[in-house]
Amino acid sequence: MIRKTIYTLLGLVLAAAVAFFIFAPGYVEEQTNRIDGQPLIEVSDEARALHKTLAIVDLHSDTLLWKRNLLERADRGHMDLPRLQDGNVALQVFSSVTKSPDDQNYDSNPSDTDQITELVIAQLQPTQTWTSLLERSLWHAKKLEKAAEGSQNALWLVRSAADLEKLEDAIACETCTPIGEAVWATPAGGKPVGALFSAEGLQSLEGDIANLEKLYGAGMRMAGLTHFFDNELAGSMHGEAKGGLTEMGREAVRRMEEMGMVVDIAHCSHQCVAEILAMARRPVVSSHGGVQATCKVNRNLTDDEIRGVAATGGVIGVGYWEGAICSTDARAAARAMKHVRDLVGIEHVALGSDYDGATTVRFDTSQLMQVTQALMNEGFSEAEIRAAMGENALRVLRAGLVPLAQLPVGETSEPAA
Repeated sequence: MIRKTIYTLLGLVLAAAVAFFIFAPGYVEEQTNRIDGQPLIEVSDEARALHKTLAIVDLHSDTLLWKRNLLERADRGHMDLPRLQDGNVALQVFSSVTKSPDDQNYDSNPSDTDQITELVIAQLQPTQTWTSLLERSLWHAKKLEKAAEGSQNALWLVRSAADLEKLEDAIACETCTPIGEAVWATPAGGKPVGALFSAEGLQSLEGDIANLEKLYGAGMRMAGLTHFFDNELAGSMHGEAKGGLTEMGREAVRRMEEMGMVVDIAHCSHQCVAEILAMARRPVVSSHGGVQATCKVNRNLTDDEIRGVAATGGVIGVGYWEGAICSTDARAAARAMKHVRDLVGIEHVALGSDYDGATTVRFDTSQLMQVTQALMNEGFSEAEIRAAMGENALRVLRAGLVPLAQLPVGETSEPAA
């Protein structure tokens, strides 16, 4: 009798554990990446027609963090390949999130806690990712690579300026007969979607600058130095000290520029931003966020910082969630983009959704016509909309992906368009 009871209890424990590992990751995401369900902007026929002709680039999403098949349409979260295709996205930047503090907030976070570890274990990722931030990034890189391999040429990895050029040719000529290598053949379903791998904080270097080579070898071509906490490279806007670059941080910026890896200032402290902009030799991006002129949140850029990014030839990716634009309405995103345009020029405006980044938004990536319509409503011209929705980001990536040694003598950055 006792033995039977023990076996029953063990069976219940095992069943509960199996249920946890099957259902918990999806439940957490459903509670984390939300769509608020508020009314959308009515989209005109003119906006629909224009949107279909755009080359759209989103500079930041955290979709790789979650246990979902990128190639299948999901009923949760904000992004997957079918929804990217619905939204006419030409290039998506996929970020690797490796660490996030407990009770995460915009004001002050310690660097000695991490809630991502629990998610990693619950998703039953390889055991080396349970304790190593570097291995988490390498796992995300493999996840993106496997998705591209299984996509029947619908998802293309972008790791060089040449890759980007091939992608731009394909999206500009959907009906052309494919030429060259089969891997670059246009998928039967229409235009391909490009995928570029990035990092949300280089704490994944684990204190060793040599690990930057490993990340580059795994396909990483953009990286922010910090996330929600201070690390060995720099102070975070949301950290405790909020300091500037360390010597390791300066070395990381120099090496990234030399390799052809775009430097991202998102989440950096104001001092960190100022020091990166002062030393930058290549275009710098703020991949996702907003501007303090329209949404006074500490993570958003001041006018001086916007001018500094523009001086490098870079772009500011505007997001669609409360912390970036003080709303989830596309009209608020358009107002932030308008401020950047009016301050430094349309050539420095870009998109940075932060989809699947523990954010609540009004619309997912399949509904990006909301942004096109909002820009039209703000009086943006067709040329300005094309620039803001993707052409500016493509220009900056085209320049930033070229290793410094391959540039003509004396040229360190592409001038603003």
